[in-house]
Amino acid sequence: MSSTSTSVQRADVYSRVTAEIIAAIEQGAGEWRAPWFHNGTSIARPTNVSSGKRYRGINTLALWAAGFAAGYGDGLWGTYKQWQDAGAQVREGERSTTVVLWKEIQVSQQADNEDDDDGHRRMFARAFSVFNIAQVDGYERPDTPVLPEAERLAHAEAFIANLGVKTEFGGSEAYYRPSADTVFMPPFTSFRDAASFYGVWLHETGHASGAKHRLDRDLSGCFGSAAYAAEECCVEILSGLVLAGLGIAHHPRPDHAAYVASWLEVLKDDPKAIFTAASKAQQAADWMHAQQPQAEEMAA
Repeated sequence: MSSTSTSVQRADVYSRVTAEIIAAIEQGAGEWRAPWFHNGTSIARPTNVSSGKRYRGINTLALWAAGFAAGYGDGLWGTYKQWQDAGAQVREGERSTTVVLWKEIQVSQQADNEDDDDGHRRMFARAFSVFNIAQVDGYERPDTPVLPEAERLAHAEAFIANLGVKTEFGGSEAYYRPSADTVFMPPFTSFRDAASFYGVWLHETGHASGAKHRLDRDLSGCFGSAAYAAEECCVEILSGLVLAGLGIAHHPRPDHAAYVASWLEVLKDDPKAIFTAASKAQQAADWMHAQQPQAEEMAA
């Protein structure tokens, strides 16, 4: 296959994958969850026993402080009922810790007109009492699935190795540290499947592609800023493009659209944000393919 036909075929994949991600976002992408397993054992990362989700914001600090003060070695928490539903029992006399759930409601500006649409939004807080796993009896933590090493994909490993970006494995977080030009990843065995592992690895090496000595994108944005959101959208679309090109996931996985959608909220004032991100993602994908030792053919 000639390099020209390969480029045209790759461009077709780029267009299709981007269109599918946009379509999924428009239909409602759902909530994104990390594709690797967190078992909640870290006291610094409190996790809810019922949902498996990590607590956020001030609740993280409150539960970390409570756990540290009490000498707990585990970050798993739940309400009295949640522990009961899990087959456990909070011990008599145990003291709870309060967490707060914030919700947004629509409030009518005319209290006497319930059908009035000209309302405004108001936040209200609801307090919950939670208990640590150390305060309950009868709970056995489910075994965390382990992804077999045999499911590694040699061609994907080679593709990422050819990018020349250093990666260190360990811990429970995935990120790129520009100052060290290094990607940090949870181990392969902690991911739900191989496609999730390579998708996250490509996402993080995607950030590395934007380093000043590579494609020189703006990586200076702080978490929650427009610049940060734009970069996250870019590299998540990039992940979908390259996974498709490598034949690992021919169509975008639901988590791609959900993750991009979560950051588009920050960029909601820019209707062209998704297309700008897709353009930069295609540039990064082309850079990745250009690092390969020879012009590789697209997967079927």
